[in-house]
Amino acid sequence: MESSKPELLRLPSGPAPVRWRRSRQARRISLRIDPADGAVVVTLPLRAGHQAAIGLLHDNAEWIAARLAALPLRLPFADGALVPLDGEMHRIRHMPAGRAGVQLLDRTLQVSGDAAFLPRRVGDFLRAEARHRFTMLAMAKAGTAGLQPRRIAVKDTRTRWGSCSARGDLAFCWRLVMAPPFVQDYVAAHEVAHLRHMNHASRFWALVATMTPHTDAAMRWLRDEGPRLLRVG
Repeated sequence: MESSKPELLRLPSGPAPVRWRRSRQARRISLRIDPADGAVVVTLPLRAGHQAAIGLLHDNAEWIAARLAALPLRLPFADGALVPLDGEMHRIRHMPAGRAGVQLLDRTLQVSGDAAFLPRRVGDFLRAEARHRFTMLAMAKAGTAGLQPRRIAVKDTRTRWGSCSARGDLAFCWRLVMAPPFVQDYVAAHEVAHLRHMNHASRFWALVATMTPHTDAAMRWLRDEGPRLLRVG
């Protein structure tokens, strides 16, 4: 179980938001930074006590402070804000009397209706765009490889950009719609290749290479720029 809201703990380097997570698979206490909400996620084995975890937090206080300070600034969905779409910045414009919903025009997201609904409407628009694009991408790549996904969905995942289940269900992080097209192309190819190879062995990477030429560049982009996507919205 993972706590839904971070708990603010005072560490030697200053206060830090902490979320607790119990895991049957965990063999030791571990720490990671969740860039989405800027919290320290503490994963504990089922039998581990909180006191040991608090000791680990104190021992790593300087590392935690440095990682939190290095997080990109949050980019909320608000009137006038610039948000990426296909790797290019688009301006959000609140137009109360405009056409219903969100309209994409000349690198502008024109959002109608009450200002209170603007963040949700922009988020819904981007999710719908991601669902459409990744469905088209995945189906096209699966077709060239003689494969067939059972289902394609988009989610708001924090630790992986895509996934493929043993049943053939593909899922993609909706935030990838904000990344450049070559990154989207690679992630789609990566997950489609898992329909045949549920591993990362040489045959898997060989299949990925037949579906996209962007593996190296996209992996570098996701490593360097991916955390910024998790700070949007």
